[in-house]
Amino acid sequence: MNSVRLCVLCGETNHNIMRKKVLIIGANGFTGRRILDDLARNRAYQVVGCSLHDDCCPGSGDYHFIRTDIRDAEVLERLFSEVRPDAVINTSALSVPDYCETHHEEADEINITAVAHLAEQCERYGSRFIHLSTDFVFSVDTDRLYTEENTPSPVNYYGYIKLEGEKRVAAICRNYAIVRVVVVYGEALPGQHGNILQLVANRLRSNTEIRVVSDQWRTPTFVGDISWGVEKLINHPQSGIYHLCGSDCLTISEIAYRVADVLKLDRSLIIPITT
Repeated sequence: MNSVRLCVLCGETNHNIMRKKVLIIGANGFTGRRILDDLARNRAYQVVGCSLHDDCCPGSGDYHFIRTDIRDAEVLERLFSEVRPDAVINTSALSVPDYCETHHEEADEINITAVAHLAEQCERYGSRFIHLSTDFVFSVDTDRLYTEENTPSPVNYYGYIKLEGEKRVAAICRNYAIVRVVVVYGEALPGQHGNILQLVANRLRSNTEIRVVSDQWRTPTFVGDISWGVEKLINHPQSGIYHLCGSDCLTISEIAYRVADVLKLDRSLIIPITT
């Protein structure tokens, strides 16, 4: 997926300017937590994080945390009434493709219905809605990187419902940014789901073989870069779709080999396979 260079709006520091209220949905997740921590260190923002579970890392920044189930429309209404955010960043999702294939109702509830409710509340309160999506909205029928202008054509249920979520956002909100991200990597906090780099490293350190696909080309992205890009989109004046990703295009097996080489682990334990 192609990356996009976002412009940074210039401006003088004015301590009299009111801090923007930013609500981060899924603030205990891998990407959501990084965005929460980064924005909480920026005095331009007043940050509120929410998640289905309690704060996994209390005391890590200047923010307020609210335990929230976004599947409950009435709870969402109360949340927005209390916070009245200037911007909402949705990083929550049911994002395991194989699980989504066999749990359609649950996947729909989180990735479509809850997203639509969030969009409705953003429109009601005039909040800019930044919604994280995925490269899985595309198929694999091209040898070129996808751009924002390419027509999505998902080949699995996870891609389908993420695309449906995107459509709800675009149909409901006048002020939004849909951010498609790819193979996010970095250091996970305790209790968070790991990512491909940590999975490979853990398996190799335990001298366990790992099978990884060699015919899927992706553009892996450092979680800190996603946080940086999302922060720029808070103040970006245009609505639309943005591809935010790394510059290297690699197969999953190439990613695994890089992990082995950097950490000086046994690369012979990596078994390339086809999808």
